[in-house]
Amino acid sequence: METPADPFYRQLPKVELHAHLNGSVSSETMEQLIARKPQLNIEHSMTAIRSGQRRTLDECFQVFKVIHQLVDSEEDILMVAKAVIQEFAADGVKYLELRSTPREETKTGLSKRRYVETVIEAIHQCKQEGVDIDVRFLVAIDRRNGTKVAMETVKLAEDFMLSSNGVVVGLDLSGDPTVGHGRDLLPALQKARNCGLKLALHLSEIPSQKEESELLLDLPPDRIGHGTFLHPEVGGSDTLVDKVCKQKIPIELCLTSNVTGQTVPSYDQHHFKYWYTRGHPCVLCTDDKGVFCTDLSQEYQLAASTFRLSQEDVWDLSQQAIHCSFAPEPVKQQLEQKWAKLRPVCLMSDTDEPSTPPLFYMDVPSRPALTSVLEKENG
Repeated sequence: METPADPFYRQLPKVELHAHLNGSVSSETMEQLIARKPQLNIEHSMTAIRSGQRRTLDECFQVFKVIHQLVDSEEDILMVAKAVIQEFAADGVKYLELRSTPREETKTGLSKRRYVETVIEAIHQCKQEGVDIDVRFLVAIDRRNGTKVAMETVKLAEDFMLSSNGVVVGLDLSGDPTVGHGRDLLPALQKARNCGLKLALHLSEIPSQKEESELLLDLPPDRIGHGTFLHPEVGGSDTLVDKVCKQKIPIELCLTSNVTGQTVPSYDQHHFKYWYTRGHPCVLCTDDKGVFCTDLSQEYQLAASTFRLSQEDVWDLSQQAIHCSFAPEPVKQQLEQKWAKLRPVCLMSDTDEPSTPPLFYMDVPSRPALTSVLEKENG
């Protein structure tokens, strides 16, 4: 990260609900992985997208393929998962839901079951070591792998939901949105819902998914990932919006990820504003903090500066995320107590709060319109 967030956003207790494990690997951990596998000839520039750079969705997915080459054994997964958890905790995240697609690697003997077991082991080790964060896991279906593999993944997730003492709480649907159609995955998703798994579905990431979004919203999902093209102003429809609003389905919003991946033209045009101004449940997330060179504190500060949110607004946004999580009710109550305890420490008095939020990311090329407005306002 090139510009750390201001202290308020660092101290703010936060909830992260949309974090892909392999995409969240920091530059420091990535350097260790690269050093351990020099034969791959992978450079760090191949595993991250720097601030101000733009990539197509396809180019973003190519980055993940490179990372998978570096993370292909139980030892790698354990190291990466522990580091990611510790980094989120250091950034003030108090509750984290990691997600990842179980992979098997013949050359290292890694099985899908061992993949999940190793992530769970990393979560347990961090807890034993006193890392101040509650971590849960979502087993992910990669949509490109089709119906059969999706059903196998649901069975795996169900097994771990019953045996992981509450660590595995749900199922994620993700992967390249240009591949396949959600209708082929409906039986697997319905099976997951029937067995008690919560559903967090990537939905409407690209403009051509209106029909698929209709089908997936009928399940319905418990949370929506991105939802970039749901509303009519960007090619969605009032019908889709009505379904989302009627069921009050929270939306996981990842500002830097969307702008860097060019599904949103600029920060000030991000669909956060559309949903937030309607009072709809919104959760700020990182998506892939390592790949996109961000963290959750930066995402909160970015939202505050772009959309003129006060510290009270930011606090409420953070606290609301607790109720959008898949945590058991007793855990949600514990988190509420933690927020109540930290509130007077984090929030300044009304007289101390700056009249406008800090101007953050004003040098980002993708925000010329907003920059121009703010320059005029500030003389």
